[in-house]
Amino acid sequence: MSEILLVLLAGVAAGALNAVGGGGTFVALPALVAAGLSPVTANASSTVALVPGTVASAWVYRRDLTPVGDTSTRALTAVSVIGGLLGAGLLLVLPAVSFDAALPWLLAFATVVLAFGRRVSRAVSDAKGHTVGMSPRAVLLGQLLLAVYGGYFGGAVGIMMLAVWSIGLGLDTSAGNPMRVAQIAAIYLSATGLFLFASDALSEPLLLTTMLVGAVAGGVAGAHVARRLPAWLLRSVILATAVTMTVLYFLRG
Repeated sequence: MSEILLVLLAGVAAGALNAVGGGGTFVALPALVAAGLSPVTANASSTVALVPGTVASAWVYRRDLTPVGDTSTRALTAVSVIGGLLGAGLLLVLPAVSFDAALPWLLAFATVVLAFGRRVSRAVSDAKGHTVGMSPRAVLLGQLLLAVYGGYFGGAVGIMMLAVWSIGLGLDTSAGNPMRVAQIAAIYLSATGLFLFASDALSEPLLLTTMLVGAVAGGVAGAHVARRLPAWLLRSVILATAVTMTVLYFLRG
């Protein structure tokens, strides 16, 4: 029963984190491993379990979506779906040892960019005399790489997404948060389709269902809270999550 309670609470926390600033995988995955699942199975199961909560958060945010520069939202979502499917396929066929070693450095880079990206973008814009902006093609290419990563592991993909949009387009993190949630939902949905058929994600249905229920509750609650937070406070929460996750992964490594 203690394992079930742990997984339930982890699901609530993961759903809320994904809605507010990202990083839910860092809570969900360790809880499932602690409950007895292998790392690869836990990774696939956490993605499947977090899908409904992320979709619920996206529904709450549906009227707050802000376009990512001049990029079509439909094209961005299509790229997220394709990348998520590719990443899920990589998880099932490739070893994760080398990627696991590189992950803390990827998170550290994303955190630094997230913290200073807007300042750098403004500084470069002032120096050049015009606004810095990624082309729609560059945005879609970056999104494809992020979606592959999201389908493969998923941890902090939203943080990285906001970092890219921040430095590449000067997009405010609070304004971009609803679109971040929508794109994560697209990535997770496509990855889940493959995991349900080609992984052991359904091997422990009680654990999966418990985390799923917690994630939905946390996702809905977190999205409602995030919509009411001041922009500066939401940015602080997102950055604090990024810093915390980066430090924990360096300690884990």
